[in-house]
Amino acid sequence: MENNPLVSIAMPVYNPDSTLRAAVLSIIKQDLKSWELFIVDDGSKNDIYELIGDLHDLRITILRDGVNLGLAQRLNECIDRSRGKFFARMDQDDISYPSRLSRQVDFLKKNSDIDLLSTKALVINENYDVIGVLPYALDHVSLLAKPWCTIYMPHPTWVGHIDWFKRNKYQIPSSYLSEDQELLLRASRYSRYATMNEILFAYRIRNQMHRHKLLKNRLAVIKFQHKFFLSNREYGNIFMIYLVYFLKNFFDLFSSHSGGLGFLRYTKITEIEFLEWIRCRDQISR
Repeated sequence: MENNPLVSIAMPVYNPDSTLRAAVLSIIKQDLKSWELFIVDDGSKNDIYELIGDLHDLRITILRDGVNLGLAQRLNECIDRSRGKFFARMDQDDISYPSRLSRQVDFLKKNSDIDLLSTKALVINENYDVIGVLPYALDHVSLLAKPWCTIYMPHPTWVGHIDWFKRNKYQIPSSYLSEDQELLLRASRYSRYATMNEILFAYRIRNQMHRHKLLKNRLAVIKFQHKFFLSNREYGNIFMIYLVYFLKNFFDLFSSHSGGLGFLRYTKITEIEFLEWIRCRDQISR
């Protein structure tokens, strides 16, 4: 392994299935070659070596200790181990386009004021069928225009300066299923965010959260939002978080969705974007 990889990538996994292989291959086939990948097994019951054990690449490190510590703790471990100038997130069942890392690193080099960068993300299902494009905003002001709502920066699309991540570790104990949103909000006052105006990532949708998990998640989000806005005396935003919470739960009563992503409104994919996804999918499968 080279001494100083340009990008360190964190991929915590828990009970992964066959989609892990495609996720790892999408990193191996990046056109940017200077990277290290930490696959951290957070106490899985299955053996990840059965899924990816034949993918021999010295840039990949698999870490296993048999303990379930949670996503935030594992991400902080990856940050501490990282040797790259940039730090990237990756999930166990998603797909990075081949030019993802090179395009994001190039953007960050040209825009030194940006601390954390995401990309537009295609939404696919378990069969790799295209559903649409996740909501997005491109610049910091637009991303933070409604801080009482979701900051549309899908966490597995993140690439940022490692120094920023070292200054802004994930909160322990973490907020239930929302550690990324807690970090984005907490660091927003002294950071600059951006989203690349191109699709460089495929985000896989599986079964949505059950109602009780969704409610627990929303309560966790309200808790850190309330604390943040109260510390900044932003009473209007405090009012808005409770209004949004009430409206989401109210409309859940009339929704056919099981929760989770039912409130997202996907945008349509263009023909060019669709063809680019087909090329990406085919390259991963080879």
